[in-house]
Amino acid sequence: MPADYNKSSHAVYDIKYHIIWVTKYRYKVLGGEIAIRLRELIRQGCQARNITIVQGSIGKDHVHLLLSCPPSLSPSKVVQYLKGRSSRLLQDQYQELKKRYWGQHLWGRGYFCATVGSVTEETIKRYIESQELSGGNEIFKITE
Repeated sequence: MPADYNKSSHAVYDIKYHIIWVTKYRYKVLGGEIAIRLRELIRQGCQARNITIVQGSIGKDHVHLLLSCPPSLSPSKVVQYLKGRSSRLLQDQYQELKKRYWGQHLWGRGYFCATVGSVTEETIKRYIESQELSGGNEIFKITE
């Protein structure tokens, strides 16, 4: 087993998500002190949930993250937690954000998420096909 796999009490895993979300109306408000505080909040949030930040960047109107997450956390829960907490705390701390986003929604509604793997889909398919199989050309086969 490669050394870069993570372990929990019941699982060995390597789950990485590429996640992007944007500010509401794509307003360019993530600069200077706000961006530094946002980075700090995301780091704290990830640490609290046992999420590793592999790489990240904060643009003027968006956040890019490559995260390694435990299997107990769905991508939607990760994004919900990070966006919700950061929006609330940033607006409490910076009045200019609270004024601009008077409805208390700093972030746009959606997000982008893609899985990232160290093994390609083709490699997994070849591995499964190489097992002793019965059932002809079935996609989901029974091994003997």
